[in-house]
Amino acid sequence: MTTARSTPQRGEWVAAAQRPVARVAVDVALAHLDRTFDYRVPAHLDADARPGVRLRVRFAGRLVDGYLLERVDGSEHRLAWVEKVVSPEPALSDEVAQLCRAVADRCAGVFADVVRLAVPPRHARVEKEVRDPAPAPLAPEPDPSGWSRYRHGAALLAAMAGVRAAHAVWQALPGEAWPARLAEAAVATAAAGRGALIVVPDQRDVDAVAAALEQRVGAGAVVALTAEAGPAERYRRWLAVRRGQVRVVVGTRAAAFAPIVRPGLLAVWDDGDDLHAEPRAPYPHVRDVLVGRAHAAGAALLVGGFARTAEAQLLVESGWAREVVADRAEVRAAMPRIEALGEGDGTLLARDPDARAARLPHVAFEAARAALAAGRPVLVQVPRSGYVPWLSCGQCRETARCRHCAGPLGLRPGADPGSPALPHCRWCRRPDPAFRCPACGSRRLRAGVVGAGRTAEELGRAFPGVAVRASGGGAPVLAAVPAGPSLVVATPGAEPPADGGYGAALLLDGWAMLARPDLRVAEETLRRWLAAAALVVPHTAGGRAVSTAEAALPVVQALVRWDPAHHAAAELAARAEVGFPPAVRMAAVEGVPAAVAEVVDQVCAAVEAEVLGPVEIEPVAADGVERERALLRVPRARGRELAAALHAAQAARTARKAPDPVRVRLDPVAVE
Repeated sequence: MTTARSTPQRGEWVAAAQRPVARVAVDVALAHLDRTFDYRVPAHLDADARPGVRLRVRFAGRLVDGYLLERVDGSEHRLAWVEKVVSPEPALSDEVAQLCRAVADRCAGVFADVVRLAVPPRHARVEKEVRDPAPAPLAPEPDPSGWSRYRHGAALLAAMAGVRAAHAVWQALPGEAWPARLAEAAVATAAAGRGALIVVPDQRDVDAVAAALEQRVGAGAVVALTAEAGPAERYRRWLAVRRGQVRVVVGTRAAAFAPIVRPGLLAVWDDGDDLHAEPRAPYPHVRDVLVGRAHAAGAALLVGGFARTAEAQLLVESGWAREVVADRAEVRAAMPRIEALGEGDGTLLARDPDARAARLPHVAFEAARAALAAGRPVLVQVPRSGYVPWLSCGQCRETARCRHCAGPLGLRPGADPGSPALPHCRWCRRPDPAFRCPACGSRRLRAGVVGAGRTAEELGRAFPGVAVRASGGGAPVLAAVPAGPSLVVATPGAEPPADGGYGAALLLDGWAMLARPDLRVAEETLRRWLAAAALVVPHTAGGRAVSTAEAALPVVQALVRWDPAHHAAAELAARAEVGFPPAVRMAAVEGVPAAVAEVVDQVCAAVEAEVLGPVEIEPVAADGVERERALLRVPRARGRELAAALHAAQAARTARKAPDPVRVRLDPVAVE
C-alpha cells in the first residue's frame, strides 16, 4: 500500500466516488462461507483497490486476508470497510480466479483452498525490486522435423503456431528426446505471441525441459516454477509471469495455476505419475486442471507420455482430443528387444527351466553381460527401496513381526563392512537376532521382498569389477549416468538417463508391483516399465529389456508390443464395466461412522448415487474411535450434481460446527 499521501482518521473515511463496493473472497476455508462478501472501499484506497489485489478486511470480528475480485456500484447490504490494501500488485488474475472457482466446484472444495495452491505467499522485498516491464522477445519458429515422426505431429505444431485450440494425447516413441519436443511446442506457441505452460512431475524433469527451452529461446525467456527455488526466488519468477515479462513456464504441480498472459499451450508430461495429484484439499489433479483451463481459455492442450492413462484415453474416445502417435514401423524401429518369461513358444523357459523361481533368470544375466561387453551401462529397476524391507517365516510364510511392538521385520546391513545383516523392526528399530515364529516356532527367516540395497550388493558379486551405482531408494537420485559399462540399480521414477543410452534394462520383481491392491496397478506398472525401457537403445543397436513377470499377463504383452494405447483402451473398458473412474464420477467420503453416514444420507437425498460401503479404513484407535470410507458414484453426466451435493453437505456441517471432520475426494487417484 502506498503511504506517501496522508491517511484520514477512521471516523473521516468516505466511500470511493466510483464503484465503491468491493466483492472480496475472504481467506476462510469453511464450506458454508465459500462465496464473495461485499465491502465498502474508502476513498484513500480507491487507486490501489484494483481487481486481484490482496486485502485485509474485518470478518467475524477479526482481520483476515482476502482478494478483491471486482468493483461494483452498489450492494443491498450494510457494509464494513476495506481495512487495508496489502499490496497494489494484482496477485490473482481474472482468468486464474475463474479457474480456481471451477476447480473448487469440480472437486467439491472451497475457493480459498484452491487459491492457496495457485498463489504463492507474498514477499514485499521482491515486489519492490526494479523490474523490466518489457516482455521477452518473440522466439523463432521451431524445426518441425522432430514432430514429423508422428501422425498429426506436424499438424499439431502448425496449430500451435497458428494459435488454434488443438487438443492432443501424444504417445512418445521409445528413446524420444521428449523435453526437446515439448520445448518445440512451447516455442511455436510463444512465436505466435501466446503463453505456454509445461507441467512435469519432478525437479529433474523441470531441469531437463528448462534446459531444452533455454537452448531454443534463451534463459531470459523461460522461468521454472518449483519449490526448489526457495520462497523469495519462486515469488520473483511468479511475478515475472504475472506481469507478462515471460511467456514460457515450466514447473511442477502448482505451476498448473501459473498466471501466464494469453495462454496458448497447456501441456502435461506423464499424467499418470502420482506427483501430479495434489495431496491437499480439494485434491485436484494437474491433468483435470489443465483440461478445464484449456476449455475455458481456448488454449491448446497436450497430454504426453511414454504410457497412456485411462483418463487420457477417455479424452481420445470422447472426441475431445486427437491422438498423436507414430506408425507401428516407426515404433518397432525405435524400441529395444523386449523379453519376458514364457514369451512366444517358451524358448526362454526351455533354456532356463528355473527362470520362474529365480529372481534374476539366465536371460537377464545374458542381456546384462552382452550390454556390458558392448561398453554400455545396464539399468536394473527394483520396485522396493531398502535392503530386505520385508521378512517372513521360512517355514509357514507368515510375516515376521517384532516381539516388542508387532511391527514388520526387515533386514538391514551390518554397521561395519563384512558384518552380518540383522533383522530389525521397521517401526521401533529394535534388532531381533533371536526371532522365533509365534505360529509354527521356526527360527528360519526368508526374504519376502528384496530391496534396491540388497540387489546392488548381489549384482556387485555377480559382476565383479563392474561399477554399481544406486539411484533412489535411500540413495541420491542420479541426474545422469556416464557412458561405459556399469550397473545402475534404481527404484521406479529414479532411473537416470545414460549418455548414449543403456544397453539393457532388467525389470525385476514384477509380481511385487502387480500384487498391490490398487485399482490402477496394471496401468501404473506398465507406466514404470515403459519409462525404464524407453532409456534403452533400439534393438538394432543391441538394446534389450527383460521383464521377470509372466508374459501371458496383458500388461506384460502391452510392454512386449510397446502398445500402451491398446492397454489404455482395455483398461478404460474394464473400468466402465465395473463402474470406476474415469468411466463414472466417484467420491470417497472418509471420517468417523456417524459423520460419514450423515454426509452420505444428505448427498443421496439430493442426487441419485450408488453407495459402496462403508468399510473400515484403519484399525480402531486406542480411544475406541474408528474411521470409515464410503464410495459414492454417479454417471459422468451427473458429476457436477454430485460435487454440488457434497459441497452442500460439508457446508451444513461447518455451519453448525460439527466436531468430526469429513474428508471428501472426487475421483481419487488410489482406490484400494
